[in-house]
Amino acid sequence: MIDRDSALQIIRQAQLVVNISRGSVYYHAKPASAVDFKLMWHIDELHLENPFMGASMLRDQLNRKGYSVGRKRVSSLMKRMGIEAVYKKPNTSKKHSVHKICPYLLRDNSITQSDQVYALDTTYIPMDKGFVYLTAVVEWASRKVLASKITITLESCHAVDVLRGAFTIHSTPEIMRTDQGEPVYCR
Repeated sequence: MIDRDSALQIIRQAQLVVNISRGSVYYHAKPASAVDFKLMWHIDELHLENPFMGASMLRDQLNRKGYSVGRKRVSSLMKRMGIEAVYKKPNTSKKHSVHKICPYLLRDNSITQSDQVYALDTTYIPMDKGFVYLTAVVEWASRKVLASKITITLESCHAVDVLRGAFTIHSTPEIMRTDQGEPVYCR
């Protein structure tokens, strides 16, 4: 968006056109050095073999291979590469102080037919090298799994995908139930 051949000064263009600082107009990103590329290649290789390793463990492995590298440099390179250790995040099942826990409203209700109540839950599955997450929608009366998905991240979009899959294949229930949540009346 900056026209370097314009009669208008670059600093004025930066202010008027895109409202950015003058320094960012002149900034040119430095490419990674050959040593950094080699380190990133080894970090990627180690991360694929052991996805649970964080910066400290990767630093130790790289030092054993003969590289003199610190934890902060490994951490910076991991961020640059967009990778992070896969591990069970702490306290994901504990309630948040802002979120209220609703009473269990299905206790006195009788479930008399199928497709009356669906339940959604996510659980951890330990693996040799980390964890995966299983999200499933279960039909309450028959305990039949209607839809499921295994992922390596704990994100709400996966639960939404599973719900959409269950609602597409099966009918919409009267009540949708989740852990620590208020039942949602769908019909």
